[in-house]
Amino acid sequence: MLESDVIVIGGGPAGASCAWKLRQYGREVAIIDKENFPRAKPCAGWITPATCRSLDIRPGAYPFGILAIRRITVHIHGRCFTLPTKQYSIRRSEFDSWLLERAGVPVHTHRVRTIREEGRTFVIDDAFRCRFLVGAGGTACPVYATFFRNRRPRPRESLIVTMEEEFACPDADPVSRLWFFEEGLPGYAWYVPKSGGFVNVGLGGKHCKLAGSGKGIREHWDSFEKKLRQLSLVRDHEFSPRRHVYFIRKDTGPMQLGNIYITGDAAGLATIDMGEGIGPAVRSGILAAEAIISGKRYSPSRLGSLSLWNFLFPIV
Repeated sequence: MLESDVIVIGGGPAGASCAWKLRQYGREVAIIDKENFPRAKPCAGWITPATCRSLDIRPGAYPFGILAIRRITVHIHGRCFTLPTKQYSIRRSEFDSWLLERAGVPVHTHRVRTIREEGRTFVIDDAFRCRFLVGAGGTACPVYATFFRNRRPRPRESLIVTMEEEFACPDADPVSRLWFFEEGLPGYAWYVPKSGGFVNVGLGGKHCKLAGSGKGIREHWDSFEKKLRQLSLVRDHEFSPRRHVYFIRKDTGPMQLGNIYITGDAAGLATIDMGEGIGPAVRSGILAAEAIISGKRYSPSRLGSLSLWNFLFPIV
């Protein structure tokens, strides 16, 4: 049986950030993830200057493609305006893999099925044992399912459903775009250019409002795809979008139970207004690590629940 002081289940930004910070303090830590890296990950891929600071990343030193976003065009209720901003876009397949490698800890590819408490330790599938357990496995995290489902329930009204696709688009428009509430969508759509001639397009909205509107996410996608072609933002591409779900922030219960912690999408920490997930994932992973190191309580109170203002007017 493999034993480690801390085991993090999930190697995405939350888990990798947690492991990275723990290792800086000399703690023994291992990561378990059900997938091999690099992996495909549907995500707009926005990261903010604040996230870069949290991760001690200088954009110019990041070894993969990173695109500085300096303007964003916003469409809302028939109006259109362009705002200056300072954000970055990355490709999650590259970013996640790099964060995981930078953490410098053992990574085990394994799909977790059972977790049990045994004395002062946690045993995972009779194959791994630890004193501290961190759940960073996304919406379907087994740590959440085992220990937090009843203690931190996820309200139906917080469920977000999205469809998106990332693909090569050499002639992509360099300006990022957002469309709010188009054709009754209870959310927004996006067009985000990436370095290396890639672009991510997608849309998302509240599941409960979509269910009551008579127009599903696929119908909204079809309308959005037509708009992209009409605006000549996408030309010769056959779409094959991926659907995924996550939960926006609703603090219904604790994120720590003794020596067990949940972070990122496992805790439902995406921001309420924009559904931003990378920033809260990174910050919560670091906060969980700091709680393990210091013995202090881990709480969401130090995590922001809104991101639109900082997105449009970032502190640089």
